[in-house]
Amino acid sequence: MSSHHKSSPRVSLFCAAALKPALESLGLESLSTEIGATVDIVYASTNVLVQRIDAGALPDVMIGMSASLQALAASGVLAAGTIVPLAKSGIGIAACPGRKQPDISTVRTLAGTLTAAGSVAYSRNSPSGLYFQTLITKLGIADEVNSRATLIDHGPTAAAVIDGRADLAVQQISELLHVPGARVIGPLPDSVQHYTNFAIASTAPAARKPAAKALTRFLLTGPQAKTAYADSGLEVS
Repeated sequence: MSSHHKSSPRVSLFCAAALKPALESLGLESLSTEIGATVDIVYASTNVLVQRIDAGALPDVMIGMSASLQALAASGVLAAGTIVPLAKSGIGIAACPGRKQPDISTVRTLAGTLTAAGSVAYSRNSPSGLYFQTLITKLGIADEVNSRATLIDHGPTAAAVIDGRADLAVQQISELLHVPGARVIGPLPDSVQHYTNFAIASTAPAARKPAAKALTRFLLTGPQAKTAYADSGLEVS
């Protein structure tokens, strides 16, 4: 028995933090059982994972922002042919559970809701925060919103609506959904929505290719995986 256990293959996965709730809900043990190999997962932002790869760490499988994976392919770190779209995450707005439901169904009502809020929390440097800055500038409300904004350096912006620092929080829906007590009031209207696309790619050497392929296939097509993505606010590509 023990010798069989020692020969059980291991496969390493670097995974963008936005997909952490989905993968955690699947459970590491069931994931390992499903593919017949032990899965070692590292969660971090795509930028941090790329930095680790630049420093010499190379996972067997990686889930990250599509543009970053394409850049890794361009530099020869992984084969472009192994990159497959996985899921996308839109931007939404969360509020305190007790607040009256604000209207963000149209661009006009969204602008009105943002300017009426005592404070809007958004991330200073994340893709969602950078896009939000562009959006409020385009809507002509940047000065008004930013004069009372709560800027978050890292972590979930919805924490600010729970502790009272802000009335509204802007971030990827997949991140807003996982702050206990926060109420996601909806996505941005379609005409101003901005998606972050995530893809999966394999870089496994020959010895671990079968396990890496099994993991990739499960994460792309497994019914449990697709349900987990949807439940965590991601849209399957």
